[in-house]
Amino acid sequence: MSDFERIRLVILGGAGVGKSCIVKRFLFKTYSDKYRATVEDLYNREYDLGAVTLKVDILDTSGDMQFPAMRRLCIATANAFLLVYATTSAPSFCCVKQCFDEIREQRADFQEIPIVIAGNKLDLASTHREVKIEDVSEWVFCELPKLRAKVLECSAKDDTNITDLFKSLLSISKIMPIGGGESTSGLKRRSSAYVSATSKGKHRVGSPSLGSDKSGQSFLGAPSTDGASSSDAGKSKPRSRSLIRRSSRKTKQQIQNASGSDDCNVQ
Repeated sequence: MSDFERIRLVILGGAGVGKSCIVKRFLFKTYSDKYRATVEDLYNREYDLGAVTLKVDILDTSGDMQFPAMRRLCIATANAFLLVYATTSAPSFCCVKQCFDEIREQRADFQEIPIVIAGNKLDLASTHREVKIEDVSEWVFCELPKLRAKVLECSAKDDTNITDLFKSLLSISKIMPIGGGESTSGLKRRSSAYVSATSKGKHRVGSPSLGSDKSGQSFLGAPSTDGASSSDAGKSKPRSRSLIRRSSRKTKQQIQNASGSDDCNVQ
């Protein structure tokens, strides 16, 4: 039996911000202007990472706050979060803050959970913007405790940065194994999807592709290693104990100096 990793991505945000549009644009390369309120939709994909199979559950939740028990269960079972607001709606950003407060209250490990905050409807931002990305970044990286988080703006309508949202979730996640070689440099669709029982068998066209970036790094958060570097490391001479002690003291001093800095890093 082949080894596999399973993660669950939960998408949270207010009503009408485009959560379902982002998912369908990414998975099926489709978009519709028609609005239909979501209660809960579950999508599943399998990706081949070479040594293991990555199974991803994408849970699209309701933007309506009338299902608190369902929201608590979603938050409790998530391995990663995509928090979506609309760049054209200030109240929707307030809703994202509320969603994060719920995560912080329910998950003691919230600082270790990969979170991407996405500002959708970028195509309308030039004329109807109400939320600046600088304000979102300041909230995430200055006002909140240190998080494994990323802030991006996107457009499900224009297919702008949609794939990058999911690449970012992988790049800041430490859940998935990392391996060298071409077979593990990206994700390849392995099998057809199942959607929640109401729509099983539909939308089997299109396949999201998450390859390696131009710098040669994989989207699993670490650069790929080649055989030459590993062989060189194996041939290196052993270091003397005195040199090891001096290096250890120097490293410890650098860590102490770095921990004393309170600078705010806005990305």
